[in-house]
Amino acid sequence: MFQGLKPTSRRDTGAVVAESAMIIGLVTLLCGTILQIGVIIHTRNTMIDAASAGARYAALADRNLTDGQKRTAALLASSIPNAESAIVTIGRESDGELIRVTVTHHLPMLGFITAPVPLSATAQAYDLTP
Repeated sequence: MFQGLKPTSRRDTGAVVAESAMIIGLVTLLCGTILQIGVIIHTRNTMIDAASAGARYAALADRNLTDGQKRTAALLASSIPNAESAIVTIGRESDGELIRVTVTHHLPMLGFITAPVPLSATAQAYDLTP
C-alpha cells in the first residue's frame, strides 16, 4: 500500500512541539519589531508635522514666535505620549524671513517608553509679514 512511508521513531515524538515553540517565538519577535518600527516612524512624522505647523502658525501676520512654540507643544501633547519631555526651540534665520522650529524628543524603544537616544525634527516657514 504505502511502502515509502516509515513509522515515526520514538526519538521524533515531541519534536513538533519544540519546533512550533521556536517558530512562534521568532514570529512574535518579528511582529513586535515591525510594530516598534511603526511607532518610531509615527513619532518622527508627528514631530515633523508639529514643527511645520508651529512654524506656519508663527509666520501668520497676527502671531509671534511664542505662539508658534506653544502651538507646536500643544500638537505634540495631543499626539504622542511623554511629549512634555520634548524640547521645542523656535527662532528666526539670519535673513529674518525664515522661521525655524526644532523639536527634540527621545526615541521610543519599547512601545512609547522612551530611551536616551535623541530624535530631532526641524521645519521652516517663510515669514512674509513686514
